[in-house]
Amino acid sequence: MDLLAIFWLVLGGLLEPFWVITLKKSNSFKRPGWALATVFFMLLSPFFLGLSMSSIPLGTAYAVWTGIGAIGTLIAGYLIYHESVERIQILFVFVIIAGVIGLQMFGGGM
Repeated sequence: MDLLAIFWLVLGGLLEPFWVITLKKSNSFKRPGWALATVFFMLLSPFFLGLSMSSIPLGTAYAVWTGIGAIGTLIAGYLIYHESVERIQILFVFVIIAGVIGLQMFGGGM
């Protein structure tokens, strides 16, 4: 298990919600500062995903990266924009987490 690759993967996944948040704040790229921040995070997040794939298989890395991003974005929407979160959404977040754990345990890549 390459801990540095896992670190890059988690960092890239955690940066996913940042570009989604800055995209919303950019008002469809009409606010230049927020638009620039969006592009920055849009480039940085997959950059770290790419670094992680030096020792984590592509499919596993991508699934974990998008899972972290999806969960992080859901949480950010709830905390920052006070969006409602239904019980069924929480159930499926746990399904994503279970999938990531399953990939880690049985995928052979992490």
